[in-house]
Amino acid sequence: MIDEIIADAEERMQKSLAALDDAFKRIRTGRAHPSILDSIVVSYYGSDTPLNQLANINVEEGRNLIISPWEKPLIGEIEKAIMKSDLGLNPSNNGDTIRVPMPALTEETRREYTKQAKNEAENARIAVRNIRRDANSDFKDLEKESAISEDDQRRAEDSIQKLTDKTIAAIEAAYQVKEADLMSI
Repeated sequence: MIDEIIADAEERMQKSLAALDDAFKRIRTGRAHPSILDSIVVSYYGSDTPLNQLANINVEEGRNLIISPWEKPLIGEIEKAIMKSDLGLNPSNNGDTIRVPMPALTEETRREYTKQAKNEAENARIAVRNIRRDANSDFKDLEKESAISEDDQRRAEDSIQKLTDKTIAAIEAAYQVKEADLMSI
């Protein structure tokens, strides 16, 4: 019973870390990386399809993304989807491929992206603390129902606290890496 609650909490905390990682990938740095375009969907025969399922995306010279669609008629649709996205990118096509230059970041935009990363990290910390609260509440309920002893409840809460501390440390480490990445370019 206790182990199931701890395992569930650990799984949910790992999902929070994964969500933070995805959020950090969407925060652009000055370097080109194909994951920047992960959020872009293109209308493909009437259904919205992720860009990475419709084209090959490569990095050229560290500052440009080259998109090679598998079907040439998609070039216009892909270009429109990139322009409509909130990424601030200006694609250009040569008929066969689309070139997306990554604009250099100004000091002001770096600070904005760092602020955005900090907010994402704080949201992840809040999610982890909410998971801890839920687990501790479950332990209290079990103790009230006399399904576990008070000592078992305390040990379980200590386990959840250690798990929470470990996850929050991982969130902080991920934030530090992202902040250094944003400010170093």
